[in-house]
Amino acid sequence: MTSSVHQVYLLGSFGPFHLLVKVGVFYESPGKKEMKRKLSEVVTLSSEEKKKKMKRKWGENGAQDGSLRNSKQKKAVKHEHERPGREKQLICSREESIKVGENSSAKKKSSTLEATVKGVLLSGNSSQKQAGISKSSSFLDKMRARLKGGQFRMLNETLYTCRGEDAFKLFQKDSGAFQMYHTGYQEQMSHWPQQPVQVIVDWLKAHSPKLVVADFGCGDAQLAKAVKNKVFSLDLVSCDDSVIACNMAHTPLETASIDVAVFCLSLMGVDYSSFLKEAYRVLKIRGVLLIAEVKSRFDAAKGGADSTDFVKALKGLGFSLISQDLNNKMFVMFYLQKQGGKSATKAINWPDLKPCIYKKR
Repeated sequence: MTSSVHQVYLLGSFGPFHLLVKVGVFYESPGKKEMKRKLSEVVTLSSEEKKKKMKRKWGENGAQDGSLRNSKQKKAVKHEHERPGREKQLICSREESIKVGENSSAKKKSSTLEATVKGVLLSGNSSQKQAGISKSSSFLDKMRARLKGGQFRMLNETLYTCRGEDAFKLFQKDSGAFQMYHTGYQEQMSHWPQQPVQVIVDWLKAHSPKLVVADFGCGDAQLAKAVKNKVFSLDLVSCDDSVIACNMAHTPLETASIDVAVFCLSLMGVDYSSFLKEAYRVLKIRGVLLIAEVKSRFDAAKGGADSTDFVKALKGLGFSLISQDLNNKMFVMFYLQKQGGKSATKAINWPDLKPCIYKKR
């Protein structure tokens, strides 16, 4: 035998209204259930004895009319019989409504839980797909970056180890290679704490804006865009309408027409001296030559040129040294001025500048 579960309700009447209130739930063991049944029989017997006493009382008193007494007795008996039925109906209907409510709430919880699980599964699947796509795209991006890095290193090495005329012909045949090189160049320069072009911009801004400038190896013409001076932007390929495409050893500029000649990381090629000779030609007397170059090219301890030998060669060409800055970790700066008179006719011993060749990865 199993225990019985009982829900206890309290029925109250307020005039024509009835109020059913759930007051508790209790569990009943088999022994208690049997005891309750016997107690119910005793209560039933006592109620029958009460009825007999009432009949005797009404009969002995005689104060009430017989018909009235009979009608009241019938109503009382009917009320006693109907009230438990009404209570039972109300309790049953209440239990049914509770069961219906519990079932509906259970269904709602079940459907909500199911929807939540489905949502989690779907989001998990989508996140897994997105993770797979992102991993795939990340892998492809890395491979593209490595490919572009390899192409940049190859082009960079070619520019440092060939003649200026050969580099000019190479990029005239394939302008896309020039664009690829400059994209890699900008990527490399983005890691430098200070940009040499900015040092040159600051120098020009500190001097007269009327100075005419020639930017040898201008790239995307950053210098011309940053200053008010008139700037002739020169490079192997014209990637901008303002850039003049040419071999920098043979520019279309007129002789003695320039106030400032700039080489910003552009003394590339085994015949770099021919570019400096062209700068000397186009510069006015007392014109200024600004050179920014990678510091490792002048690190004699690691195979680079001696900066003293480099300045000596420039003096032989007809320049005098104004100043130099060797303190920057990434690049060195030379400030020179064109002297009057005829250029040197003696052979100049130009030092070999160490090419900037990046390590293969």
